[in-house]
Amino acid sequence: MKKTVFSLKNKTVGDIDLDTNVFGIKQFPDLIHQYIRYQNAKSRQGSHKTKTRSEVSGRSKKPFSQKGTGNARQGSNKPPNFRGGAVSMGPVNRDHSFNLNKKEKKLALKSALSTKITEDKVVIIDSFELKSFKTKDLNNDLKQFEYRSALFIHSEKGIDNNFKLASSNIPKVSILNQKGINVKDIITFDKIFIEQESISEITKRLS
Repeated sequence: MKKTVFSLKNKTVGDIDLDTNVFGIKQFPDLIHQYIRYQNAKSRQGSHKTKTRSEVSGRSKKPFSQKGTGNARQGSNKPPNFRGGAVSMGPVNRDHSFNLNKKEKKLALKSALSTKITEDKVVIIDSFELKSFKTKDLNNDLKQFEYRSALFIHSEKGIDNNFKLASSNIPKVSILNQKGINVKDIITFDKIFIEQESISEITKRLS
């Protein structure tokens, strides 16, 4: 699959062959949904907690006599029906994450990338190197691509410092190392800008 390579000024500089086994597979919306659920569950803190009867401060002594008061019998002042007592069946610390095997993760990533390619939302950029670190200059160049939000995926060698500085003040723009690509970011951002050098790295990882 051939894809045009652009410069940051939206000028055509050549083309590149994309592996159809990575960027041109069948789309699996259910698997993409499952991967996003997996990401969201993994990021949940799970530190919500209420006190049980053994953790509530107070005495275990009977609050009043068993008989003769006219009240229902009580063993302590810690049950949920007492003010300041424990919470019945309340939340406890837990891990919300669940497992997703490697094959499912790879397939979900390839499906997400293929979806963006089909929608023509992937732009291959020859290099993210800039001569200036001014946000205004970069913003004027990026406006030519007509995006609502943009994710820039760079290669393993790292991101150009001028690009990092210039893009930091542009809203709805994020930078990500190709090692950290994930379904949620790929689906969430409107356009995905991939550095040409990182295409081979992504292909090698997902093949």
